[in-house]
Amino acid sequence: MGSTSVLTHANIIAATFQASLWGNATVTLVPPEKRTTLCLLPYFHVYGNIVAMNWSLFNCATQILVPRFEIDEFMGIIANFEKITFFPVVPTIITAVVNHPRAAELGLDRRLGLLNSGGAPMPMELIEHVKDMGIYFSEGYGLSESTSLGISNPVLGFKKAGSIGIPFPDMDVKLVDVDEGREEVGPGEPGEIIMKGPLVMQGYWNNPEETKGQLRDGWLYTGDIAQADEDGYIFIVDRKKDMIIAGGFNIYPRDIDEVLYQHPKVMEACSIGVPDEYRGETVKAFVVLNPGEQVPEQELIDFCKKKLAPYKVPKIIEYRESLPKSAVGKILRKVLRQEELEKLNMKTMQDSAG
Repeated sequence: MGSTSVLTHANIIAATFQASLWGNATVTLVPPEKRTTLCLLPYFHVYGNIVAMNWSLFNCATQILVPRFEIDEFMGIIANFEKITFFPVVPTIITAVVNHPRAAELGLDRRLGLLNSGGAPMPMELIEHVKDMGIYFSEGYGLSESTSLGISNPVLGFKKAGSIGIPFPDMDVKLVDVDEGREEVGPGEPGEIIMKGPLVMQGYWNNPEETKGQLRDGWLYTGDIAQADEDGYIFIVDRKKDMIIAGGFNIYPRDIDEVLYQHPKVMEACSIGVPDEYRGETVKAFVVLNPGEQVPEQELIDFCKKKLAPYKVPKIIEYRESLPKSAVGKILRKVLRQEELEKLNMKTMQDSAG
């Protein structure tokens, strides 16, 4: 989904009410003059627009505007406030904050009222770390096409680790078969998330063909694969377009990323499929290590072998100082994939010329 989503004023109003009333019980305990939102998300992004800016306006909260993210400076900003009511952000920023040397001394569990994660799935290792620190947090799911919202963990209700939660009120959400998108799948079976309701866009700007592909009978086909349990809680599996097909096996990169994040020396990880003459595709993982750490490539591969089926284990590890990210800090798997394709095309051209 790369086109511009057309959102109406009604979409924006619905999303603002949804985001605000979903966690209303936690906010009303704080008087308006003491409500604060730590606003690092850019307001031109739908997540920042709805969950940071409009949430703050609706709840009469003071917006603490942070124009750029520099981790030491950012920790200093947090230190200046006794209590921050609401901090909506993405997993990569949460990782940087909770692993910073000042995290323990600042007492983040006392300073942060509600930490909200969105934009990308939180790795289980990060969820456990945040819970161990005693930080109160929630995780949700949405797209530009659904005005940033759609599914979320109940703020005061029952949460399940690793789940994005349950649908917002007024939002119909189904998981349907990946191939045809017609039949609902059962609990525990992977299916594409489709949704209908007041948050769904009108279409893509000047792109009727793509609109037709993503909106069918009012249902938004998200391209995200998930599973639901017996209680209706939804767990993201991966992006439909990111699926790796190696040797006839369907591999979801997030399964591999989750394992890599469990290694104590790994700070960030992202896996993709790269062309392979024998298997069709093979798994390559891009890894950012914690500062000052070194890990032999084979050590990470052996670590994955203990926790993954053989066909899912990365065959190639590439260490990097950083991974490409969007304006809100989401790791861009598609950029890594494009880089690999460009390298392959360059090699093909050189081989042909030689």
